[in-house]
Amino acid sequence: MVRNIVVLGGNSHPELVESVCGILGLPACSRILTKFSSGESRCEIQDSVRGKDVYIIQTGFGGNGSRLNDHFMDLCIMISACKTGSARRVTAVLPLFPYSRQPDLPYNKAGAPLYKAPTPNGENGKNQYTFDSVPPTPGPGVPKTSGLTNSSDIANQMIKNALTNGSSKEQYTTHDYENLSIVNGFQAKPGYKQWVAQAGTLVANLLTCAGCDHVITMDLHDPQVQGFFDIPVDNLYGQPLLKRYIQQHIPNWRDAVIISPDAGGAKRATAIADSLGMEFALIHKERRPTKITDRQNASMMLVGNVTDRVCILLDDIADTGNTITRAAKLLKKEGATTIYALLTHGVFSGDAISRVKASAIDKLVVTNSVPQDEHKKQLGSKLDVLDISPIFAEAMRRVHHGESISVLFNYE
Repeated sequence: MVRNIVVLGGNSHPELVESVCGILGLPACSRILTKFSSGESRCEIQDSVRGKDVYIIQTGFGGNGSRLNDHFMDLCIMISACKTGSARRVTAVLPLFPYSRQPDLPYNKAGAPLYKAPTPNGENGKNQYTFDSVPPTPGPGVPKTSGLTNSSDIANQMIKNALTNGSSKEQYTTHDYENLSIVNGFQAKPGYKQWVAQAGTLVANLLTCAGCDHVITMDLHDPQVQGFFDIPVDNLYGQPLLKRYIQQHIPNWRDAVIISPDAGGAKRATAIADSLGMEFALIHKERRPTKITDRQNASMMLVGNVTDRVCILLDDIADTGNTITRAAKLLKKEGATTIYALLTHGVFSGDAISRVKASAIDKLVVTNSVPQDEHKKQLGSKLDVLDISPIFAEAMRRVHHGESISVLFNYE
């Protein structure tokens, strides 16, 4: 039994809270966490936390009728309540970190805008340079501006361009309420900057301002999220569990091939492949639309040989399941015999479950970083769930006693 420690659970994953408390040999802190009829959260800590080391377990999951934003607000309120109750230290335990996939800019299906290099001479022999073009990399003998020689007067070109635009089209702004018909038809030019909220930075600031002293999470989708915090962040790995599953449950695993479904997860997959001495292959997404406005789907290309081999897909998170199911379809087309999909976070939002059912995946393996009861009922024997509560319980015990948790990071 660990003394002078309090484990407080949210409403997002009560099974995980109970399992962690069972391993640590202590009961969960008694609290009231409900909602008023107006929708506001009500939090009341019924046990004393004065001078205690408090760990609040709340995962970033918004499925099965629950709301992710409500869970996050409950977490902030519980942190503030514990700090008000004179807790010595408050640690937020987030198996799945919310908004970790929104560190900077939103995902764009078409990718970055592609610009066609301007031709030196047009149909009428005139220069076809546009100011929306991207200049080439400077070099000896290369014009400083694409399409213009070094002796060209760019200022005069800009003045002519402005006069031409001013005479042909009425000037307006997006706040011109007198000409709504013109504003509604506004089309952003290529290269138009989309100003968006950086939700990852905001979440980090909210946790810190609420009074959080430490964060423990697992397999961040974007590890740079740790840099948003001014407090310690421990990013645990789920790879040891997946590695043990490969060794114990996949027949002839030494002859199998580790597959990364995209280039972003290549480092994660190669680490396991190298430690097990297995072969590695990569699925590359090609996004090469002929026009900026083209919205064609990305074509997937396999780099490696999987003919008559067992394939093991490795990824950190499956949300809609589109990437993992398309990758499995490609592997089956390339001659794979059996396909395993090993994931750390199985969110499965929207119609992901039906998509997985109809896919070429033979066995799906996830951890219980988010509740998997409903997913298990729908997928049956096709889904295996690995328990991560021992990892978090050991991390909490080591942090409480001031011990190193480096052993939990080692999955080589």
